[in-house]
Amino acid sequence: MINIRTDLAIEAKQAYTEENKRELDGVKVDEEKDGEVKITTVTIESDEAGRELGKPKGHYITLDIPDFALYDGESMDEVSKVFGKTLKKLVDVGREKLVLVVGLGNWNVTPDALGPKVVEKTMVTRHIKELMPDAIDDSVRPVCALAPGVLGITGVETGEIVKSLVDRIKPSLVICVDALGARKLERVNRTIQIGDTGISPGAGVGNHRMQINEESLGCKVIAVGVPTVVHAATIVNDAMDLLLDDLISKSQTGKDFYNMLNSVDRAEKNALIREVLTPFVGELMVTPKDVDLVVENLAKVVANGINIAIQPDMELEDINKFLN
Repeated sequence: MINIRTDLAIEAKQAYTEENKRELDGVKVDEEKDGEVKITTVTIESDEAGRELGKPKGHYITLDIPDFALYDGESMDEVSKVFGKTLKKLVDVGREKLVLVVGLGNWNVTPDALGPKVVEKTMVTRHIKELMPDAIDDSVRPVCALAPGVLGITGVETGEIVKSLVDRIKPSLVICVDALGARKLERVNRTIQIGDTGISPGAGVGNHRMQINEESLGCKVIAVGVPTVVHAATIVNDAMDLLLDDLISKSQTGKDFYNMLNSVDRAEKNALIREVLTPFVGELMVTPKDVDLVVENLAKVVANGINIAIQPDMELEDINKFLN
């Protein structure tokens, strides 16, 4: 299995190809564009390929957000519509069926607060349809939402909380939203991943908890995530590679030495960097300095996309009126 820390299937696939100099059997990649948004679908077709990539067998759809889109209202709406249209293809339960949106993460830590912020902006309607059915159109799907917090706050496994609620209200679909970890810095806050294999809360920072998936909950689970952090060791590793490439290209002497350093196995180099860094910085995760604004805007994009996908008879303008 590849030895990198990433929650993105597309990065895991790319890393395997780079390290093994070949494509992995049992993995299919399709690319398309919708306006300015690039959509890449990675399909892991076999359990063996899943083990190699460290991802369960299934579909992983990645949307690349255009530059500066999160700083412009119209661009954010366009990304939301593309995301909603893409997510809608996976929301194949009846319109009268209940959908539960779960915002995973710690609302006290900004890079991990994406899930709870999305819940705040989700169009919840279950209570209205039950208590005031005449006040809402019949075509509006019943939706409820939950931000269960994290183990360190509640003392309860997030998966246990979600499982208990699912057993009680019996939704037909659960959409989990969480912050992820990326392998490449340029993907931080720039990528939305949709997967149909469930999610492991805390995986983005190396904490693997009870799985939230169809097997554990007994209903369909769609995972939506955005990478908001990257490991410090990854940045150091990439910086060393760039430095060595630069030294090799400019050096008149010592090229053999630099080439030797550059040829060290990536997994070994990564392990060495972690060994050196950990006593000083621990398991340090890095996020951009404008994370407060970006996560807030990302939450709007993701929430609006979810609203569009699970309320197919409503336009974004109508959804915004409902929320405001």
